Amino acid sequence: MTTAAPAIDPARCPLCGQGNRCAMELEREIGVKQPPCWCTQVDFQREVLQQLPAASRGIACICRACATKSAASVAPAEPAA
Repeated sequence: MTTAAPAIDPARCPLCGQGNRCAMELEREIGVKQPPCWCTQVDFQREVLQQLPAASRGIACICRACATKSAASVAPAEPAA
């Protein structure tokens, strides 16, 4: 018997599982026009996006906390003086 993969919740960050506060998902869910989502105005680094599980890509957004933490963790280190 095979087990089905857990359903991906588009309202949850695929990296930490917390709510991602995606305005686009909220608009789809409640049917009320929302302002542009914070994530549409951010350039995510490739390293951040590569952390996403393949199954959640294009389905669930990264939350702001993970995007910020991830961006900081992949930022180049300062050269030693």
